[in-house]
Amino acid sequence: MRHRLLILIATLCLPLGTALAEAPVVLVLGDSLSAGYGIDTERGWVARLAERIERTGWPHRVVNASVSGETTVGGLTRLPALLERHRPAVLVIQLGANDGLRGWDFAVMRENLTRLVIQGREAGARVLLIGVRLPPNYGASYTDGFQAVFMEVAAEQGVPLVPTLLKGVAEDWSLMQADGLHPTAEAQERLLDNVWPTLQPLLAD
Repeated sequence: MRHRLLILIATLCLPLGTALAEAPVVLVLGDSLSAGYGIDTERGWVARLAERIERTGWPHRVVNASVSGETTVGGLTRLPALLERHRPAVLVIQLGANDGLRGWDFAVMRENLTRLVIQGREAGARVLLIGVRLPPNYGASYTDGFQAVFMEVAAEQGVPLVPTLLKGVAEDWSLMQADGLHPTAEAQERLLDNVWPTLQPLLAD
């Protein structure tokens, strides 16, 4: 607590531009679930994360590098430049849903997620992995195997995992948009609540 207070005091003493530039970054690399598909992005869970971080006194700023339709392959293509530009203290990886929706091989997804975690860690970031569940129409065998990939990567790489971003949301059709894949604006706080307990410890040095 004393350490956080000293950081806050030091930050307040800096010019605004310098303070923003030197604030530790939380970089969110995700797909449409984090990009705020179908809703005002200012109401998305990542925007709410920035608000909660500020409200609870952490000095971090949030950079949302999420893109609708993004896959783990696309994430690997974009991540090096994002790491170089933002030098994040925390990297949140929320990718894989589109790999699953396209029926990609689990081995490819596992390798890509592993490489994303390693790249983030080698850049000095603390890494959080966020998983999702596929719709039940993909069949139990595929959906269970898909879910297991996140758990395997997290265990092998020793990084914290939020197993299911849409926990308590995907099961409630009133909280989902008409496509049945994306949560409504009203559900975004629940998504953040699913992430926050696992993310918050990574904000500490």
